[in-house]
Amino acid sequence: MSTQLLQTTILNEQFLKIDYSQYNSSVATIHRHLEESKDELTGWINAPLEDNQELIHSIQTIAEEIKANADLLVVIGIGGSYLGAKAIQDSLTPYFGQQTDGIEVIYAGQNMSGAYINQLLNSLAEKEVYINVISKSGSTMEPALAFRVLRQYMEKRYGEEASERIVVTTDPEIGLLREIAAFHHYRQFVIPPNIGGRYSVLTPVGLLPIAVAGVDIKELLEGAKEAAMLLKEGNLEHNEAYRYAVIRHALYTLGYKVELLASFEPALANFHDWWKQLFGESEGKDQKGLFPATVNYSTDLHAIGQFIQDGSPILFETLLHFHEIKDDYQVPYDARDEDRLNYLANRSFNKINTTSKQGTAIAHAEGGVPVIQLELAKLDAFHFGYLIYFFMKACAMSAYLIDVNPFDQPGVEAYKTKMLQLLTAEDIKK
Repeated sequence: MSTQLLQTTILNEQFLKIDYSQYNSSVATIHRHLEESKDELTGWINAPLEDNQELIHSIQTIAEEIKANADLLVVIGIGGSYLGAKAIQDSLTPYFGQQTDGIEVIYAGQNMSGAYINQLLNSLAEKEVYINVISKSGSTMEPALAFRVLRQYMEKRYGEEASERIVVTTDPEIGLLREIAAFHHYRQFVIPPNIGGRYSVLTPVGLLPIAVAGVDIKELLEGAKEAAMLLKEGNLEHNEAYRYAVIRHALYTLGYKVELLASFEPALANFHDWWKQLFGESEGKDQKGLFPATVNYSTDLHAIGQFIQDGSPILFETLLHFHEIKDDYQVPYDARDEDRLNYLANRSFNKINTTSKQGTAIAHAEGGVPVIQLELAKLDAFHFGYLIYFFMKACAMSAYLIDVNPFDQPGVEAYKTKMLQLLTAEDIKK
């Protein structure tokens, strides 16, 4: 298999002369730390290389049970317990209609909108339902509230059978959710203690929901395994993830403050959201870090394309492109040619989309926007697994290059503390 599953290039490197040799020592040191660390949440690094056949079998067994006995699965989670599964599901399943080898998977606990939870409950009446609640602690406010509501709904609707229709993914030893699951005899999957939330998509956190949605989790994990092998090289010259991290760091030191992840396939919109959490929560500390933003082309070319092309020079663009998309459609010939589009007749939409990508990249590069291109052969489970691991490895390196810990999130804990203080104060007033 080719060692170039993902190609990283800088479109306008003529004004971005990076001396990669100056990074060799720091990259090698960080690489050794990541490979050898026993104290941090680095279990994801070698997880794809481990024997996971038993785990895959158990996930597939429950997934098949859910598909046989339910019309939909409600996944309760937030942040890393939600974004990864949703990203993969949307990227690898059809835009419209019933999934070919899966059932509908919807999400709760990622917000505290009363309208959302009320309308979700109303939508369940005519459908058979399973629930998968995902939380390491069980005490995060948003999913905990959603689980309280939906657990009561399931118990009222299914009685004693409710315990067979609720699957818990949580810490193997501690936490409120672990205690609830044990008391009610819910079936459980484990979130590995040495893997943090935003790095957990290739664990049961993401694998069960996407298996129910019809995604081939074996192929996904094979892609991640291939990445884990190819990106185990500490030499910057042979590690595309580290090369991408170094390019980001070089642009950061030149004063660019925003990285704009862009793609031309609308199915990737939720993958963008996963990427934003991964990099934003890993790097944004100690008044440091690039701000991760995203755009979906060609829609956003007609929304903020003007700013990207000619606005403040604060951003660089990372353009994600898959050369082959499973489905396509050919532009038909029209004898009257009233819309003057016959020059595109018999060309495919995907081919036109690729040309649009090329034109956009050239225009932005010529306009002075640094453009990084990340290219993969095909949008499928294997290459998507590769891409997910690629970004996680690059993110860890990127954070350490600016001397921050990629695996904590003190700012998130600060908001939770303040929210709890305000809610407690309101309760006292009552």
